[in-house]
Amino acid sequence: MRRQNKISHKQIIAAHHLLRDDILRKWKRVLPLNEAFGDRWEKARYLGFGKNTSIYDSSFIFGDVKVGENTWIGPFTLLDGSAGLSIGSFCSVSAGVQIYTHDSVAWAISGGKAKYAYAPVAIGDCSYIGPNAVISKGVVIGNHCIVGAGSFVNKNIPSFSAAFGIPVKVVGRVKIDRNGAVTIVYKKNKS
Repeated sequence: MRRQNKISHKQIIAAHHLLRDDILRKWKRVLPLNEAFGDRWEKARYLGFGKNTSIYDSSFIFGDVKVGENTWIGPFTLLDGSAGLSIGSFCSVSAGVQIYTHDSVAWAISGGKAKYAYAPVAIGDCSYIGPNAVISKGVVIGNHCIVGAGSFVNKNIPSFSAAFGIPVKVVGRVKIDRNGAVTIVYKKNKS
């Protein structure tokens, strides 16, 4: 009978302390245990996402999710691709963002008689989704968009738009100069 090697609790804790110290020294961060052991870029490659894209271990992925190159997907995100989800290149999807391509509203209200509703979501290139934003099924967000923190996105956002709120409202246009500097030109208030 072959003896199997076992890793002790002490060895796991010692490895965690070494990783934690290294991460703190290199990047001035302290991460949860699973993030210290994980590799965000490997997870993205495993999922078939684009080159140089990373996704935290704490992120949930369901269904058909496609992500372009050089995109950062933060911790504690939920990406529901039940009906298909595409996120472009050079995007930032901040911590706590939830993106849904289905809902169970009619199913719940009807006592299970109605079916779940499905519709794909698409986010263009070079877009920023702020922390804790929620994007509902069927939404298309264009290129070079800013979605503010905590926004509820239940309608399409045209390219080069800044949008914030619950529900989301386009509040301005994104301008990018030749040097890459970004400004928001806010709409005039009609009050």
